[in-house]
Amino acid sequence: MAKEELLEFDGTVTEVLPDGNFRVKLDNDHEILAYTAGKMRKFRIRTGVGDRVVVEMSPYDLQRGRISFRHKSAAPPMIGSGQRRPQYRR
Repeated sequence: MAKEELLEFDGTVTEVLPDGNFRVKLDNDHEILAYTAGKMRKFRIRTGVGDRVVVEMSPYDLQRGRISFRHKSAAPPMIGSGQRRPQYRR
């Protein structure tokens, strides 16, 4: 099957499962099981509950999909991320 035949849907991650899968609720109110695409895994793009994602699905199996894109959230970055604490000696 060619990649051009994949269906793309927008959705929201509702649950992170322990084996690297995600439960995603699509905008048309369907719930599917999805996994992260290889490029997202390669570049360590983290996906959590509440993230907006784009899911690619095969027309043959509409219960499973692949997360191909995670939208950047509008929330500000967490305080303290990427900052170093000053080292004080006693």
